Amino acid sequence: MIEFERIHHVSLAVRDLSKARTFYSELLQFKEIERPPFNSKGIWYAVGTQQLHLLEHPMGQALRESGIDSVDGHFAIWVKSFKDTIQWLEQAGIEYEARPKSVAGFAQIYILDVDHNIIEFDAAYDS
Repeated sequence: MIEFERIHHVSLAVRDLSKARTFYSELLQFKEIERPPFNSKGIWYAVGTQQLHLLEHPMGQALRESGIDSVDGHFAIWVKSFKDTIQWLEQAGIEYEARPKSVAGFAQIYILDVDHNIIEFDAAYDS
């Protein structure tokens, strides 16, 4: 039996690393961390104790074109405050879909990055 400890990282394909860096580093203010010198283009971020790896796909393949679809592949980040996250997204001009009373048992917010990768922010109800 495998003894799981935690998710180490999530990797997302991006079309343009420069545009992705602007979104994740400047708009979302993720902390960039050192990436080994692979033979590919990419950026790594610390997200709490886990990591997000952005990989520039040279052919732009396997990338989404559609809008928010919570049934599609995505990753989720637990945030301290639903209300503060909504306020911050609005100030940053980032479109979102909010589900403050989701049947999931916690509040959910969905956004798209510049390559239509879905990011979910979760928080306790009424936080």
